[in-house]
Amino acid sequence: MDRGMLLPILETVLTARAALFGERHESAFRLFNGFYEGCPELVVDLYAATLVIHNYADAPDKGILLVDIAQEFYLSQLPWLRTIVIKTRNAENQDERCGQIVYGETPDRKIREHGVMYAIDVMMNRDASLYLDTRHLRKWAIDNLREKSVLNAFAYTGSLGVAGMGGGAKRVVHLDLSRKFLNVAKTSYTLNGFPIDKKDFISGDFFPVVSRLKRTGALFDCVFLDPPFFSTTDKGTIDLAAEGVRLINKVRPLIADGGWLVSINNSLYLSGGEYLAMLEELCADGYLRMERLIPVPEDFTGYPKTRVGEFVTDPAPFNHPTKIAMLRVKRK
Repeated sequence: MDRGMLLPILETVLTARAALFGERHESAFRLFNGFYEGCPELVVDLYAATLVIHNYADAPDKGILLVDIAQEFYLSQLPWLRTIVIKTRNAENQDERCGQIVYGETPDRKIREHGVMYAIDVMMNRDASLYLDTRHLRKWAIDNLREKSVLNAFAYTGSLGVAGMGGGAKRVVHLDLSRKFLNVAKTSYTLNGFPIDKKDFISGDFFPVVSRLKRTGALFDCVFLDPPFFSTTDKGTIDLAAEGVRLINKVRPLIADGGWLVSINNSLYLSGGEYLAMLEELCADGYLRMERLIPVPEDFTGYPKTRVGEFVTDPAPFNHPTKIAMLRVKRK
């Protein structure tokens, strides 16, 4: 794709997102999703005044021209940008996959969303430390978890639990294998003035930690279950396409009567219909009830006037392969 083809696309998708820009340039959202908006080699995200351009080209060198066009375009349209980071998904060098600064100096270290501050580290990993597809779920947490106890499993940098704290949750336990990621969650707590209790930030493998919580009789009003689509440790394997039900059953005993189980499945090759059928089978005994589906924001899926690509598998009744389902729990 050349400049003459890409620039009109970038102009159209930028116009579609005009309402997302705040006056203080503190928000975070997807500026361009090339997978669904006409250029699958390119994805562009905005974190405050830091632009993150993802080069998804199979042969990274072939994506350089597209990256250069995007960089020039956004600098001309958003002159307040402070930093641009390029992430090359298929680079041989790990530093290039995590990101290289090509404009400005220090990337932004925080964003504000629905009044809550989130620490970010856009070069810590291949992604950018805050998942933009769960923004609506964070808003739900702010609105619904006052005085509730929460387990944020596979917490990553803790954003769902931070949102719960922002909504007045009485306690949030974050569980993740990586202490490095949990330290970002602690920084988010500091930004918001939330008290930090070290025992609520558990660095460990999901399977033994959940078993230990069960043995101690721990109960939570809400459990967020947001695992990677595939992962394996010496304690167990996570495969969302094949074993999502097993993970749900693992945490069900930890949820109080009337509590929520929020299940997120981002397996690209598991259709929405297949996932819904799995959940409906779980609900058949009457101890789980489907309450609602949480959509992914349109800046992530593409807008009706900007979307041209198709999903690998049909996500319906969800609107994206990131499938977010909220279930109510009834205890025996």
